[in-house]
Amino acid sequence: MEMALLGLGTYELQGKECTELVKKALNLGYTHIDTAHAYENHRDIAKAIAGKDRSSLFITSKFFLDFVDDSKIDKSIEESCDLALKELKTNYLDLYLIHWPNRNRPLEEILKSMQKLVANGKIRHAGVSNYTIHHLQDALDVGLKIYANQVEFHPYLNQEDLLQFCNENGIKLIAYRPFGKGDLLKEEPKFNAIGKKYNKTGGQIVLRWLVQKGIAVIPKTTSISHLKENMAIFDFELKHEDMKLIDSLNKNKRYCDTEWSEFNY
Repeated sequence: MEMALLGLGTYELQGKECTELVKKALNLGYTHIDTAHAYENHRDIAKAIAGKDRSSLFITSKFFLDFVDDSKIDKSIEESCDLALKELKTNYLDLYLIHWPNRNRPLEEILKSMQKLVANGKIRHAGVSNYTIHHLQDALDVGLKIYANQVEFHPYLNQEDLLQFCNENGIKLIAYRPFGKGDLLKEEPKFNAIGKKYNKTGGQIVLRWLVQKGIAVIPKTTSISHLKENMAIFDFELKHEDMKLIDSLNKNKRYCDTEWSEFNY
């Protein structure tokens, strides 16, 4: 299974709610499920995917560099991956990401260790999350391959330069928080106005804008109706002028920032 352009994010979903929602998403046709060690819901997702044809799913997880011991990088990363596999009750991950960059850590050695996981079949692809162009260039400069970069991307944070760089270097871009914690749909009336032209909601317009750019997107929801709504974005195409209008809304506004982020690098 290759990575579907539309997936399901599971940040802050735990327990029975997480299991039931992922089950319903799978029944609706979702195949791309995104999780992370930090979300503490691997076991809940395992219950949802139990009995499913594993080859029909694309499962992503992420790990923090804080848990990598520089004196035994290979072992640390393999143990982290093994824990994810054990908790998810699967033999492999389709994509394993470094959750946040840290330039104080030996990136070259860490990514080489991740490639060893690819070689031994524990993961299919190795990637990163929250990386800037500069971070990515550092990896490319030492000959390392990156499958994907998962970042915050939406009309108020339209990172066109990053998208172009990734496209030029064969790196898939995955957008999280596409609605900016829901604030975009509350603050920006243009999405609903455009939606009326296509008989779609403002949320569907945002998702369509992303996938039409070739960006995979992993919106999180706790609503079955939103699961269905998010799936209904592949039966229309935004016109050029509407794509351009949405492009023009950029404010370089982040809804996800941390004390350890390196977005200025």
